[in-house]
Amino acid sequence: MPARRRGERKLQILQVLARMLEDPAGERITTATLAAKLDVSEAALYRHFASKAQMYEGLIEFIESSIFGVANRIASEEENGLKQLHALLSLLLSFAEKNPGMTRVLIGDALVHENPRLQARINQVHERIEATLRQCLRVASTQGHEEPEPAARASLLMCWVTGRWHQYAKGGFKRLPTEGWEKVWPILI
Repeated sequence: MPARRRGERKLQILQVLARMLEDPAGERITTATLAAKLDVSEAALYRHFASKAQMYEGLIEFIESSIFGVANRIASEEENGLKQLHALLSLLLSFAEKNPGMTRVLIGDALVHENPRLQARINQVHERIEATLRQCLRVASTQGHEEPEPAARASLLMCWVTGRWHQYAKGGFKRLPTEGWEKVWPILI
């Protein structure tokens, strides 16, 4: 039973941290402010995480499992490369929209004053997303969609997605990433 409670407390800490990241002002989060929100001592936080960096790593792991879990399902269930691409881009936009705090992690905004390895880790997430976009484009090219430069198009699409994430986070989470998505899709492809 104690192990289960420990896992529940860890999850609660990560959920509160994610909610705190939803603050449009984007104030730096300290372990003291996080502990106060949870109504526990800082020492209690460190019983579950060795450092604040580990807390952010937990958020990054959530991002990875959420995005790549669905992306893998899209790739296995949808044979059409363009439909895969559309579904993946929709996923990236809607994930940010549903998880504003995670958007600040995705764009690196929440990681500015934290351990540099966290930014390196989120950069790897971006590289994996771009590789997944590239794979969708390669599948589409084998199905008759002319795509002479899948790497260049995947890079462009990734830049567009991160731009939408930035607009959302830097605009106080008012301009939704999915706004006008279906009208932009034909232009992008």
